[in-house]
Amino acid sequence: MLHVKSFEFNPIQENTYILYNEFNGCIIIDPGCYFDEEKEELAAFISKTKLIPEMLLNTHCHLDHVFGNKYVADKYGLKLHIHRGEKLVLDDAPIRGLMYNVPFDNYQDEPVYLEAGDAIKLGDDELKVLLTPGHSPASLSFYCEKDGFVISGDALFKQSIGRTDLPGGNYELLIKSIREQLLTLPDETVVYSGHGPKTTVGAEKRNNPFLV
Repeated sequence: MLHVKSFEFNPIQENTYILYNEFNGCIIIDPGCYFDEEKEELAAFISKTKLIPEMLLNTHCHLDHVFGNKYVADKYGLKLHIHRGEKLVLDDAPIRGLMYNVPFDNYQDEPVYLEAGDAIKLGDDELKVLLTPGHSPASLSFYCEKDGFVISGDALFKQSIGRTDLPGGNYELLIKSIREQLLTLPDETVVYSGHGPKTTVGAEKRNNPFLV
């Protein structure tokens, strides 16, 4: 069984997730830790819970989701996993950081590239890779069918959706992604978003003004 631990990090209030199982393996998704105390908070949880980080994932590569990539990769000896279509966004993130007065050291190694339909395994647990572009060129969501949740990045929020006015954004494509990849999941599926509180697929079908 996968447990979900969330943290709210950086000035943009981004949600970072750690998924972990009963064998203490864990996956770190979208480490947005910017300040030293945020990095220490993430590391302290991993240490206190005696977790062994096995994989680093980004749903997408906007700067608020990648601030901590280098820290996590260096500290735990991990390679970053993204979709190939996000590489230019990742490379551009430090420039965006300077524009918004949040400079940071970017992840520099060649990432491992994920594709739609890939299975990410942590022991006996599995995440299915869903391609959900629109907020960014090749955003991914990570679906755990067995435990009934999806990490949606900035595609779908509680009663909202990701913005599409950033480079590579596309409103029609985002709505298509949500309808075809996320709203087709069981209604009881818990949605862990890149910002804000969790929700469910069914609640968003009923209440999301962008989708009803």
